[in-house]
Amino acid sequence: CWPHGELRRFSDQDKEYVGFATLPNQVHRKSVKKGFDFTLMVAGESGLGKSTLVNSLFLTDLYKDRRLLNAEERITQTVEITKHTVDIEEKGVKLKLTIVDTPGFGDAVNNTECWKPVADYIDQQFEQYFRDESGLNRKNIQDNRVHCCLYFISPFGHGLRPLDVEFMKALHEKVNIVPVLAKADTLTPMEVRRKKIKIREEIEQYGIKIYQFPDCDSDEDEDFKQQDQELKDSIPFAVIGSNTVVEAKGKRVRGRLYPWGIVEVENQSHCDFIKLRNMLVRTHMQDLKDVTRETHYENYRAHCIQSMTRMVVKERNRKYAPRRPRPIGQHQTGQGRTGRT
Repeated sequence: CWPHGELRRFSDQDKEYVGFATLPNQVHRKSVKKGFDFTLMVAGESGLGKSTLVNSLFLTDLYKDRRLLNAEERITQTVEITKHTVDIEEKGVKLKLTIVDTPGFGDAVNNTECWKPVADYIDQQFEQYFRDESGLNRKNIQDNRVHCCLYFISPFGHGLRPLDVEFMKALHEKVNIVPVLAKADTLTPMEVRRKKIKIREEIEQYGIKIYQFPDCDSDEDEDFKQQDQELKDSIPFAVIGSNTVVEAKGKRVRGRLYPWGIVEVENQSHCDFIKLRNMLVRTHMQDLKDVTRETHYENYRAHCIQSMTRMVVKERNRKYAPRRPRPIGQHQTGQGRTGRT
């Protein structure tokens, strides 16, 4: 029934219209009502601007209660995992953003296997989701799986350090790794280009599997294909973070003020901040979640099921295995000794 209790009169065109073309609208309404969630991990040594970049990306202050450690405390600090969750709303769309930080990573004198707490945390989130998914009440499962890891590479070097290679190789089967060249304002444009080429070569040389952008469909327009190719060519993203507003050419922009000029965070000729934000939020957030669910989590889930199956089969074989009879000779010898006694 339509308003005023009147039945709508269907035209000939309506008779050929079933209505399933509105399914995307139904999914859209349901998704917007439910809201979205995204978990982003940031890793890299202290002082590379991880906190500043995260605040710049999502226009929020996640680290207002953080206490900075002095040099002596940093030496003795071990790697720990901290979580910051914030609810963001934009044009009626709600996003529950969780930032997983790794303070203490790479700060010790001996950084052997300092990636283990990070790998353990990712596995723990997979395990918790697997338990919830296998339980009786699966209606409101909370997804805390890490969808993306921004790994910050120091600009003060000739490429990847051994720690960088070790970390990415240890985690590339567990999480989508997006390499980031930190503090790009300390490098000239030529140095940025050379360092990007060097890092890409070393990533390929060491067999590191970073996040792969999906190929464009053949029916996509040329502008989209060009933007997608620019994203792929920008790896690792050379970024600058800033939470301060400065004045440049009569305009107020977010950036850094130096004696020789102003570095604008959102100027694409200065850094890749806009490309990274577009990739994370506007174009590839859902794909990062899909790859996490369909590849990394499925690998973990398959491994768990295989281990459980092997344990069940082993226990069944042990339980139903035929018992071996005692040797007759050994039995008689025992009787003989008893008899003599």
